[in-house]
Amino acid sequence: MTLGTQAKVTSSGQISLPAALRRRWGAARVLVIDRGDYAIVRPMPEDIVGFLRGSITPGETTLADIRAEERADESRREESR
Repeated sequence: MTLGTQAKVTSSGQISLPAALRRRWGAARVLVIDRGDYAIVRPMPEDIVGFLRGSITPGETTLADIRAEERADESRREESR
């Protein structure tokens, strides 16, 4: 696995994913997560609900917990700037 691949951004804001990634992921859609000074590109499954089903055990983690953790991460990133 390589650490990174350079891609050109067109004037309309589009990029092309390298062919090797497209083949490996086999995904028609990707999720772009903005982390402030960088972005994460993740493949999205066709059936998102089916993919996520069972990923969180009831009573284990709540949506409020996830949001609080994300807000804390964002605050730490803002403080480090």
